[in-house]
Amino acid sequence: MKITTTLLSGAAMACAMAFAAPAWAEDCPRGDLDKRFCDVDGDLIADTPTDPADQVDPDTLIFAYTPVEDPAVYKEAWADFLTYLEAETGKSVVFFPVQNNAAQIEAMRSGRLHIAGFNTGSNPLAVNCAGFSPFTIMASPDGSFGYEMEIITYPGSGIEKMEDIKGRQLAFTSPTSNSGFKAPSAILKADYNMLPDVDFEPVFSGKHDNSVLGVANKDYDAAAIANSVMGRMFERDVVSRDQIVSLYKSQTFPTTGYGVVYNLKPELQEKIRNAFATFEWEGSSLKAEFEKNGEGQFIPIDYKGYWEVIRKIDAANDVSYACE
Repeated sequence: MKITTTLLSGAAMACAMAFAAPAWAEDCPRGDLDKRFCDVDGDLIADTPTDPADQVDPDTLIFAYTPVEDPAVYKEAWADFLTYLEAETGKSVVFFPVQNNAAQIEAMRSGRLHIAGFNTGSNPLAVNCAGFSPFTIMASPDGSFGYEMEIITYPGSGIEKMEDIKGRQLAFTSPTSNSGFKAPSAILKADYNMLPDVDFEPVFSGKHDNSVLGVANKDYDAAAIANSVMGRMFERDVVSRDQIVSLYKSQTFPTTGYGVVYNLKPELQEKIRNAFATFEWEGSSLKAEFEKNGEGQFIPIDYKGYWEVIRKIDAANDVSYACE
């Protein structure tokens, strides 16, 4: 399998692996999905195989959260939920601390990852190439959700408005990140007529927390980040608010999408969905971490509708995912 995309020619190619397409996926509608998948209902995500022989029911379920900040922080944050997930499914559940988006996608595509939270920008690639089936996101108790992309600098940087980034260094996170690369690239091009390597020097930090810390410590002149990550860092006193100056704030985007790999047995998928829907946040390790963003529940989502704006950003950046 080869992923060809205008923007994902480097790290994301790590998820290139060879697979034979099962017979059930032959001669079926699939849109932009990999040839291994089928999308009869038109919801833009891979259908669960109809042949039980193509469905999987592992004794141990592997869960991974999108690689932002220190994975050790999130192993602890997700501990109570994963204990509940074990009780609901009757399976052992293991937290898999992935280091980058490409590794997370490759793990699901290769069958080594069953349940995951993929960041906003990685969702389309995970859906199309790894068979990811997202069904929920975190939201506040009142049902609101999402985050904004911000372009930040530090006090005294000499950058007071977006145009001042010209001739300076701008840190992105990774090519698959919506707020860390794709959205700011589209906005800089469309609204400010600025291009990387022409008007500014692009660098990649790998993670949102690296970008925030890089700006706070004056290692980067400016950076494009997800403000939900920055907000949690403020709350943990990793950086202070007076170390950061915001230059731009975008519209609200959907946050991390949670779901399963497409070929889990339907009964198991239903148990996992139910665990997300019925988990009690109050007093949990999950609430202790994510209430810093005001989040306190999981709500159901429709990938086709909720991620429409992200697919439009991809189109504006001439990004196309082709899995061969």
